Amino acid sequence: MSTIQRDMSLTGQPPKSINTTQKTGTLIGMFGLIIITLAGFNINFPDKGLWLTISLIAILSGIIIFTLGAYSSKMEGIKNDGVWFKSITSRGYLAWLLGIALTGFYVILYFFPQYLGLVKEGENTGIIALFDPLSKLLSGNPASQWFVYGTLYTIAIFAFGIKFFYKYRHNTYEKIRTVSVMFFQTSFAFLIPEFMSRLNSDSFSLPYYDLKNIWPLNYYNFEQYRVDSFISAGDIGLGLLLFGIASIFIITPILTYKYGKRWYCSWVCGCGGLAETAGDPFRHLSDKRMVAWKIERWVIHSVLVFVVVMTTAVIHSYLGEDASKYWLTKDTFLIGVAVFLTLLFLGIWIFKREELAKDARLGAIGYFVIVIALIGMHYATGKNVFLFEAETLRQTYGFLLGAIFSGVIGTGFYPIFGNRVWCRMGCPMAAILGMQQRLFSKFRITTNGGQCISCGNCSTYCEMGIDVRAYAQKGENIVRSSCVGCGICSAVCPRGVLKLENGPLEGRIDSNEILLGNDVDLMKLINNK
Repeated sequence: MSTIQRDMSLTGQPPKSINTTQKTGTLIGMFGLIIITLAGFNINFPDKGLWLTISLIAILSGIIIFTLGAYSSKMEGIKNDGVWFKSITSRGYLAWLLGIALTGFYVILYFFPQYLGLVKEGENTGIIALFDPLSKLLSGNPASQWFVYGTLYTIAIFAFGIKFFYKYRHNTYEKIRTVSVMFFQTSFAFLIPEFMSRLNSDSFSLPYYDLKNIWPLNYYNFEQYRVDSFISAGDIGLGLLLFGIASIFIITPILTYKYGKRWYCSWVCGCGGLAETAGDPFRHLSDKRMVAWKIERWVIHSVLVFVVVMTTAVIHSYLGEDASKYWLTKDTFLIGVAVFLTLLFLGIWIFKREELAKDARLGAIGYFVIVIALIGMHYATGKNVFLFEAETLRQTYGFLLGAIFSGVIGTGFYPIFGNRVWCRMGCPMAAILGMQQRLFSKFRITTNGGQCISCGNCSTYCEMGIDVRAYAQKGENIVRSSCVGCGICSAVCPRGVLKLENGPLEGRIDSNEILLGNDVDLMKLINNK
């Protein structure tokens, strides 16, 4: 058969249909999903533990077999060929069907768990009943919709993590960080909280705690019922509460200073773990337009202000007012928040002013004025400092951000908006880490402009919508708040132009040492080193 290409297409032919091994993997994986779907229609499986095991093993095995069929016969290296020709990865009808299906699942999960079989008083039915044996094995309790979600979430990261690992097997950095997200999701997010729940008794009760979730991602961590649970659990509970506070003010700043936000967003975080593994085929769908970047900055920092105001309001709502009884009163807390924000703002303004663009400075001023004005209004008028009740703010944030944005849109629409739309546009943790990375971190992506051939792979596969090629063409360091340090831009570069580094703070941003292939002062610069 002739292999000569007889048309004028520069992109070559559309990819062939999947091979026999991939078809086998698809059928096995679909069999596992069919078992779960049948449980959703209240098909009564006689041995739920056995059928659940068969289902999960089938899903895991199907993805692994599909992976072997896709990559085992190919040489090591990035295999993103054909992504714009496939319906599911080019916003075709399959992508929309998958997006609608995932979105429907999230809507039912968050708002109508009874349709999954959740029964508050009595035995569970449907899908949730299928997961009861596993839940009772781990925690001793019946399953809930969140246990079902956590199990499927973990299976997805683990199975697609194996696929990601094999696809990027030529790159050591990608393999290590993939193993990292698989480990943290399986242990810290799934198994350890379940084992902690098994330790609870009538006299000892710890709240469900994902140890890798840090405020403001776990925006509920400082609500009164959780603080009371921590305190009532004795030294262990108090230690967990202090660990949560230390994570915000000590652990996170130190690690971000040394490694950038990648230590969390690409190595630890569950949202990032799912995006990097299950969402990998959709990373090229991120919006690269300038208008998307402008919207991103305002939206994500507005979310950060919202969560700061909401958390402050929640803590303020249950503090006492009598200074003779409590060392931390409502007024003391508000003054402390105002002083901390003022010192933080002034420190950035004095020492890092040049690193901020004009609109970033104006935005910082605006947000700062809003928060301080609210606190000032409280003391001037005696009205509620946040205009709304704390619980109203919390419920609003939980509904709009915790459910709709991060779940329904952020994950359900991977095939439409790309795999990092939540991390890019809505995650307040990403906003905090991004600010630290931009201003106080040693992390950067260095570029060798003389080697860049402007192929555009780096920009195409940047899941955060950064135009990496523009930096590479100039030989300029890449220091962006939104960069999660996934390293894919470096992995797909055919010339080795990009390199993830941790170095001194000097010269990270707006460096004058831009190296181009025709830089006549290149040898002089090297000799001066």
